[in-house]
Amino acid sequence: MFEQYDDILTIEEVAEILKIGMTQAYRIVRSGDLKGYKEGKDWKIPKRALSEYVISRSHL
Repeated sequence: MFEQYDDILTIEEVAEILKIGMTQAYRIVRSGDLKGYKEGKDWKIPKRALSEYVISRSHL
């Protein structure tokens, strides 16, 4: 899943992958639903965390 992306994703990439806006992508990461960490002022999201997020949301 998401093979064409690096192992660490940016908020912009997360928004693109999920087909959502940047505001919603920030909201998901800040809420803790999607695991990520801040490096300086930038959020970094492990690709594995995004895969787990998508899988968890698809079982609703």
